[in-house]
Amino acid sequence: MTEYNNVLLGPQSGGLKTDTWLPNSIAAFGDAGRYCWEEFFSGQIRNRHTRAAYTHHIRRFLAAMESQNIALRDISPGMIGRYFDEHRGSIPTKKLALSAIKAFFDHLVVRHILIFSPAASVRGERYSAEGKTPEIPKADARKLLATIDPTHPVGRRDVAIIAVLIYTTARRGAAANLRIGDLTWDGSQYQLRFTEKNGKSRQIPVRHDLQVHLLSYLDSFDWRDEPKEAPLFRSIIGRTGRLTRLPVSGNDIYRMMKRRLVDAGLSTHLSPHSFRVTTITDLLENGVELEAVQQLAGHADPRTTRLYDRRQRRITRNTVERISI
Repeated sequence: MTEYNNVLLGPQSGGLKTDTWLPNSIAAFGDAGRYCWEEFFSGQIRNRHTRAAYTHHIRRFLAAMESQNIALRDISPGMIGRYFDEHRGSIPTKKLALSAIKAFFDHLVVRHILIFSPAASVRGERYSAEGKTPEIPKADARKLLATIDPTHPVGRRDVAIIAVLIYTTARRGAAANLRIGDLTWDGSQYQLRFTEKNGKSRQIPVRHDLQVHLLSYLDSFDWRDEPKEAPLFRSIIGRTGRLTRLPVSGNDIYRMMKRRLVDAGLSTHLSPHSFRVTTITDLLENGVELEAVQQLAGHADPRTTRLYDRRQRRITRNTVERISI
């Protein structure tokens, strides 16, 4: 394993302190290398998940090069290609790693650390995520909601969360990030304001049954007296069933759904994202225009919305029973 230079980014690189240790190949460029590294990770990448993923993949690649005594300026497109030939990750993981490496080398070129990017001409493997997320049948979605006990605050919370996922197509992370102030009344109906990936904000009307579920859950505490920044969906204290003042996380929602699927006797291969697939497919089946469904789902490109459409990809038992072999 290649050791990293024991230079800790600090005052010499703009006064910002971080616990990110410089790889030797970057530290070799002195203050310019430190500045470039910190600018890329701390200045340019705002999403913390992207920052963590890019840091991991770039460190791993540089460590592989350093273990072979290959200097940064001696890295070639062929070396990068061979690195990915030996990479044991999945195709999506390798595509993410290549994107991170390309972005980092582009930044090194902009800051005149390198003359050209050796990653610019490297191509990744083809991959299509079409149809990967399993769809939850509509009858199973109804069954899931019906098997949750609504007499308890936690049950009302879980029903409200699942209803939000179904009737707004929100991702679990966006649902977890909802705050009291994101539920607004415009004089005729409630609306939910979601903050999605890449900082996108979406305002979605709350249909009547979702409103019933939300208000039933919110009446578990004095939500109207809460500050607007207080979390809408609260976590619970262990097995006590008592709601806290802390927000749930996306992972909390994932684990909650798995527990509820088990309780309902449904397949645990389903996930919160399955509701998104089902709702998009259901709307398209009912003749809603693709553009309107795309807007509800928050997709920038209609081709992304079509990836969620399962109408043409369902293989029925009737089809396979007709095989005459």
